[in-house]
Amino acid sequence: MGKLVLVALLAAFALAPPPASGTGGDPFGPELRARIARAQAYADSRPGVTGIVLRDRWTGAVYRSRAAWTLIWACSTPKLAMAVDLLLRQDSGAVSLTAGDRDLMHRMLHSSDDAAAHALWTRYGGEAEFAARFPAYGLTGMRFSDRHPHHWGWIRTTADDLDRLMGYVLTRLPARHRDYLVRELRTVDVNQRWGVWGAGPAATPGNKNGWSDDNDDGSWIMNSVGFAGPQERYTLALMNDTQVVENGEETGRETTTRIAAILFGGYFGG
Repeated sequence: MGKLVLVALLAAFALAPPPASGTGGDPFGPELRARIARAQAYADSRPGVTGIVLRDRWTGAVYRSRAAWTLIWACSTPKLAMAVDLLLRQDSGAVSLTAGDRDLMHRMLHSSDDAAAHALWTRYGGEAEFAARFPAYGLTGMRFSDRHPHHWGWIRTTADDLDRLMGYVLTRLPARHRDYLVRELRTVDVNQRWGVWGAGPAATPGNKNGWSDDNDDGSWIMNSVGFAGPQERYTLALMNDTQVVENGEETGRETTTRIAAILFGGYFGG
């Protein structure tokens, strides 16, 4: 075996995640499997419907709730797909992002600034450009509503789609873009510190959230997609439609945050 090949193999081995241990044949393992059951029971006890997709990127294990394929308003979660698209278009030479554009991108990720997202959406092609490529980043089930403008804020998608989008960010993007987005999602403003953020500080979570009252029926939509654990081992996508309940925003925020806390709170030693 040549020296260069041996060095490459040793480097690959050093970067590989450690194998799961004590799982009893279940790649999630008994503790996390019990947490999944508790989280699902909690979700079932809450108002409305919640799509859940939990993925262990080291073992490949995936849990999907019954509502994982339910179309729910995406709210601001497509802003993450917009950032992916702009970064890749910059790489290809299709666009040249200015310092002002970079600031807008930061604002739409950090505090979920709608005006910043709208400026980038209109400046860089709207539906014809962004939405045409969103399925390539994982949003294969997304649908626009015929009752609203075809705009990033009026997309229906699924927790399964958001799971694929987060996987694309973590595994398909060039490292510099991946690291940039991970930093952004780990340092979001206080208005996005719920949902996956409920995993707790020991899990070093990051997330992109989306929320809105559903003007069609008065319910609230509270969505969160992100990661938790060492080297972003686990990804979690949560899409919550509270249906019509009093204090729907607070109810949905509590639902999504508590699900993440049940799954990960104390799991990483914190």
